[in-house]
Amino acid sequence: MIRFFSHFMHRTSVARALVDACVVMASVFAAVMAQSGAMGNVVPVAGTHGVSVAAGILFINAATGFYAAKNTRTFGESLLRATLALALALPLTYAVFSLWPYEFANRGAVQLAAMASVAAVIVHRAYVAASASSPSRTRSRTLIFGTGEAARVVGETLRSADPDAEIVGYFAGPNEREPLVPLADVLPATSSLCQTARERRVDEIVVALTERRSGSMPLRELLECKLLGVKVYDINSHFEKRLGQIRIDYVYAGWLIFGDGFNQGMARSVVKRLFDIVCASVLAALTAPLMLLAALLIRLESRGSVLYRQQRTGMNGKPFEVIKLRSMRIDAEGDGQPRWATAGDDRITRVGQFIRRARIDELPQLFCVLRGDMSLVGPRPERPFFVDQLTQEIPFYSVRHSVKPGVTGWAQVRYQYGSTIEDSQEKLQYDLYYVKNHTLFLDIVVLLETVRVVLTGKGAR
Repeated sequence: MIRFFSHFMHRTSVARALVDACVVMASVFAAVMAQSGAMGNVVPVAGTHGVSVAAGILFINAATGFYAAKNTRTFGESLLRATLALALALPLTYAVFSLWPYEFANRGAVQLAAMASVAAVIVHRAYVAASASSPSRTRSRTLIFGTGEAARVVGETLRSADPDAEIVGYFAGPNEREPLVPLADVLPATSSLCQTARERRVDEIVVALTERRSGSMPLRELLECKLLGVKVYDINSHFEKRLGQIRIDYVYAGWLIFGDGFNQGMARSVVKRLFDIVCASVLAALTAPLMLLAALLIRLESRGSVLYRQQRTGMNGKPFEVIKLRSMRIDAEGDGQPRWATAGDDRITRVGQFIRRARIDELPQLFCVLRGDMSLVGPRPERPFFVDQLTQEIPFYSVRHSVKPGVTGWAQVRYQYGSTIEDSQEKLQYDLYYVKNHTLFLDIVVLLETVRVVLTGKGAR
């Protein structure tokens, strides 16, 4: 994993993005060089256009999911995504080079070269996504220190979330008795932890001891391992790095207090607010016809207001009124009792089912962003009735209210829509990660992931 601006990204995803950008830019530079005949003309002539096209391709490939570290799509799904990516990327490339300010003997050759390289990059990404993934040559060899429940969960996490992680085995702690991991994977205790790590060429150790008291944590050995160049992570850092979440069942207040993150400085707030105003204004202008069409369909299908207003809990627990396009019947809560929205909810209208699936019902919240009650990215705002309930039942739930709620969020793009307390706890683990590590870079990542979710309908309810 590689950390960019406090956010962890898989090195495979970063490598794919860099390769694609380099291929597109190299093709543009080579075509310009062939036309101009002078190296001195390449950078000023091709620089802006090559960078613009490369940035556009990275955005499109990221939004269509081609940079996901683990591919689980079928050939048909990859083909559909590649078709969509080509439909967006080729017109973009053509448009960028239509603004070419220089004249060459064969000006169209540069444009053709750029479009060919873009098509090749997307087709290659679709092929990689559809083909069986081969083991990476740079797999990280991981030793899990522990054999109990925590170690079992860590092992499952590595196998499911990181295709480049290779578990060399589990090393039992001093006070662990009954192993809950596969016995065949438990390493013999004939050598010390540090010697075992050295003999098995371990790159990192994840400390996943269920019991840490009464000498269970051999700090001297762990320090020796670190001095030998082996990375040592505690279980909380493991989940933060691998899954982009902070697990409530293992975290403790001291780790949150004394660790890094939770930077809520004035500079970050100003940058986030300016980003919200610019992006929300552009998105509101672009989607205004779509909102008007949806409002018309809602009015034609059922009586009542096309807008749905409801009180939600915002930053620092301050209540505000959220605005959405109405997707339920006007008597959805006729008894006055708040209820979770569920999959297949019979209160949702036919038009409501469509606008929920396409996330169109959320668009009026852009005006809540402009008003300052919400941000583009942040934890989703919840109703005060459920906030009071969840705060009592879930540890650290109130931490999510230390930032503005968002139209979209890290939890929304990482976890399917949920309607139970257990689902709220799962989503809170992603919200805690966002609150701890939020930066403008992470906001952009979430927006790209949101585009992918909207295109695939993932998590629609």
